[in-house]
Amino acid sequence: MFKHNHLFDTLSSRGTVTVSKKARAPVRIDLAGGWTDCPPFCHDVGGDVVNIAINQYARANLTIDDNGMINCQYSCDVPIGSGLGSTGALNVALMSVIKGDDDVAEMAFQFEKLLGNRGGRQDQWAAKNGGIQHLKFIGDYVESFSLHPPPSFLRWLKKHFILADTGIRHVSGNLHASVWERYDEVLPIMMQLRNAAKTMAESVQNDRRDQFVQSMKDTTHAVGLLGKEFNEPYLTLDEIPEVLAWKGMGAAAGGYVGIISRNPEKTKSQLDWEILDWDYDMTGLVMTDE
Repeated sequence: MFKHNHLFDTLSSRGTVTVSKKARAPVRIDLAGGWTDCPPFCHDVGGDVVNIAINQYARANLTIDDNGMINCQYSCDVPIGSGLGSTGALNVALMSVIKGDDDVAEMAFQFEKLLGNRGGRQDQWAAKNGGIQHLKFIGDYVESFSLHPPPSFLRWLKKHFILADTGIRHVSGNLHASVWERYDEVLPIMMQLRNAAKTMAESVQNDRRDQFVQSMKDTTHAVGLLGKEFNEPYLTLDEIPEVLAWKGMGAAAGGYVGIISRNPEKTKSQLDWEILDWDYDMTGLVMTDE
């Protein structure tokens, strides 16, 4: 398991702790529609994203002592820049221990925006809500629809969907900047990504596994049209006969890749990348006071 620890320390606490707040928020697998949650596309057209919260978590712990000294620590089970929305999950956890869970997803997004992040809102909403979500982005407004596929589909996906870490890290905001400066050129590609997300939502809800695989392929093809560098780290997967489809997580160009394989154990044995043993998180943000 990967572990990154970060410390945001306003003042060292030396007195007796009188307030202690903890929060845990899941990271996510994005199945389709990433990029369409970002401005200016979500303002001009409207975006669609399908994602799954998983059992890898960002955590925040805030304490206040009787001298009024504040200490805040946060960590994440997966590396920053790995494509699983870890930064968004971290900021949801952090904002929740500071301000509570009211509108925490939007607060986390606005915090990242202040820091110069040009990404969208899907990561924060996945971290807040958990489960399998079809998210619609209309301007600055987010509509969240929970998908409830039959148990057989959940078992199939858990068995056949591999999460593998290429070990390549990136800053998604930098990747976004390289795309949005070509907005007129990439607009038709964004429409393809949006359409693939709508198909993906239908396939998940209705247990259409063939449609699921095709939507994943369509998404990967469209991302490749944004720039060859986005899919380049994963091209060796095309040489594995058992692989039905694959998609770079998040902004792609490294980090984790999601793989659908008809024979997952055989596929894993042919990969040099580290495999993440994932499961669903249906809870989303969890907060506790001590």
